[in-house]
Amino acid sequence: MSSPSPWPLPKQGIRFLTPVFMVEKLYRHPLTRDCYPTAMGYYPSALGHRVSRPKHDDNLLLYCVDGEGELNIENCQFTVVAGDLVLLPQGLAHSYSASERRPWSVFWVHFQGVSTRVFIDYLGYLPGRPIVNTGVSPALLASFNTLLAVRRTGYSSSAFVNAANQLRYLFTQFAMTTKRGQANHLAALDLDSIQAFMQDNINQHIDLAALAGVAHLSKYHFSKRYKALTGYSPIKHFLHMKIEYACQLLDSSEMSIKTIAATLGYADSLYFSRLFSKTIGLSPRAYRSSVRK
Repeated sequence: MSSPSPWPLPKQGIRFLTPVFMVEKLYRHPLTRDCYPTAMGYYPSALGHRVSRPKHDDNLLLYCVDGEGELNIENCQFTVVAGDLVLLPQGLAHSYSASERRPWSVFWVHFQGVSTRVFIDYLGYLPGRPIVNTGVSPALLASFNTLLAVRRTGYSSSAFVNAANQLRYLFTQFAMTTKRGQANHLAALDLDSIQAFMQDNINQHIDLAALAGVAHLSKYHFSKRYKALTGYSPIKHFLHMKIEYACQLLDSSEMSIKTIAATLGYADSLYFSRLFSKTIGLSPRAYRSSVRK
């Protein structure tokens, strides 16, 4: 297990190592062995912070929330700024340092586990591209602080199980925030506005041309960008929103299936039922019965 830097801890700084006996427990536990923290911390305004590792036994995530720094990997130099997520997989030699003019403030976590590479790939890491910009997010800051709370639990096993799963949650938060950021940087594609338009028109039939018009793009470019960001085509995602709303109505009201279909813009209730069954795996009637048992 790699140790964090021996850099003198500043006031308000945090540096916490998971003890060896707990690392061994986390590796064996079925709820944590996929991914667990081995060290973590927060360095505010970290003037003089400098690390060089020719060998690295852990995976490392750095989240810069203020200032800037420099990262060096395989003779390549990168500037790290606020909002950048730095991913350094196990075995990757590296060095980094805080800027002397505007020293960074960074959250960091060393982590291990049998599935860590899956998480790193999910976060968007590519060889030669160790930095992913996520922006500075209050939700991410809150999650890091929640993760760091494990240092005041007296090495409670249950607290560390929770921390390991909080780390997994943090990774998925980073991935979602990154996708949102990518959407904002893609010209003329405001994902929030497009999806708000979908929700506002959940009872209507909307075709691809109408959605592309909201984005001021051709149907081809809009569909391609939307799927790259969400994993779904625009029309399929709109259908999923409709089915979500149908589930809500089936569970919370006494409306007939025919009325729910009409509420969602489907004149043919049998067609609606087929779409619902294909998406959920149950007919609307069977779904209503299952949730009310």
